[in-house]
Amino acid sequence: MKDQDNIPALMEDIGARAKAAASELAFAPAEAKRAALEAAADACWARRAEIIEANGRDMEFGRDKGLSPAMMDRLMLDEDRIQGMCEGLRAVAAQDDPVGAVMEEWDMPSGLHIQRVRTPLGVVGVIYESRPNVTADAGALCLKAGNAVILRGGSESFHSAGVIHDCLQDGLRAAGLPEDAIQRVPTRDRAAVSEMLTMTDHIDVIVPRGGKGLVGLVQREARVPVFAHLEGIVHVFIDKAADPEKTHAVVMNAKTRRTGICGAAECLLIHKDAIELGQGVLNALMEAGVTVHAGPGLTGSKAASDDDWGKEFLDSIIAARIVDDLDAAIHHIQEFSSSHTDAILTEDDFAAERFFARLDSAILMRNASTQFADGGEFGMGAEIGIATGKMHARGPVGATQLTSFKYLVTGDGTTRP
Repeated sequence: MKDQDNIPALMEDIGARAKAAASELAFAPAEAKRAALEAAADACWARRAEIIEANGRDMEFGRDKGLSPAMMDRLMLDEDRIQGMCEGLRAVAAQDDPVGAVMEEWDMPSGLHIQRVRTPLGVVGVIYESRPNVTADAGALCLKAGNAVILRGGSESFHSAGVIHDCLQDGLRAAGLPEDAIQRVPTRDRAAVSEMLTMTDHIDVIVPRGGKGLVGLVQREARVPVFAHLEGIVHVFIDKAADPEKTHAVVMNAKTRRTGICGAAECLLIHKDAIELGQGVLNALMEAGVTVHAGPGLTGSKAASDDDWGKEFLDSIIAARIVDDLDAAIHHIQEFSSSHTDAILTEDDFAAERFFARLDSAILMRNASTQFADGGEFGMGAEIGIATGKMHARGPVGATQLTSFKYLVTGDGTTRP
């Protein structure tokens, strides 16, 4: 490893080794990748006390830095969360290998047989903030898709991520795969991020996973293609045909289960004919400790301001307002959504169909908590992030979304007239 004080040289070395590893992974046996991920899961569980000890140092760093309770929750690891991380590794291991899968095939009158097959992207750079479990998720998904990955975690999760990365490398060694397939940037120096964003010779795509500041920086400065993961400005609309019992359960879960994740509800829109139901939900939220920024006609903890619309709180705070009808709710979401996840609560099929057709968020839901906006809950085992752009990958980015494709063309002495 190059001198960490010379960041350009350090990143050049990491990039070159990742590129070399990617060339081997592109044709690595599916069984070897599966074995590596299962061994990594075993290592994470066996070393759980070490992970928790490292996480304790990160939590102390986070407290000293003044992180909010919600952000501290994102940072915290305990045995249950480590077990979930191990289950995610095993779930990705058990999936069908996407590399080489035939997406489509056909014959041409010329005699050519054409196949479109999945192929790795190459080297993926993942830049993320406080959640240390992203280290395992991103490493697993990139490996499954035959990609080498360069992980640059946040300063808050530096120690936790380091031990988790060691476990991933334990898995690579056990399976006889190149250790350079999963590398971690071993410094908190932000100059390493700037280097990654311009490493077009070594990195094929960047995946940022974090807040608005991080994603904005990446989008402004990156010369490498980016899978955009914007804020989770998540809306829930209570339609006039909403079922009261479902509505209470879904909204409470969408806001309070974990307030610091990108799938947490941030704005509640209430149809003018469902104010009684909506106010009851707001009262329940306040009883649960949620601060409600209420628009006109609603009672909350404080009056909402214009700044509350289109805001990602990532905390026990929600904005709420009354809208005249379904189309007004759609208009509000079109104006303020980050195209991440938006939901409707209704028993009216027409209303749900219109909501789904008129909005273009990466994930749209009906009568379900927005906290399900997660690759693991979508059957992907884990996710590297939620892509809110429209190019290549959209929504939860799992192993399949971390592949491209190539055409395999077969003839029999076939010539073109």
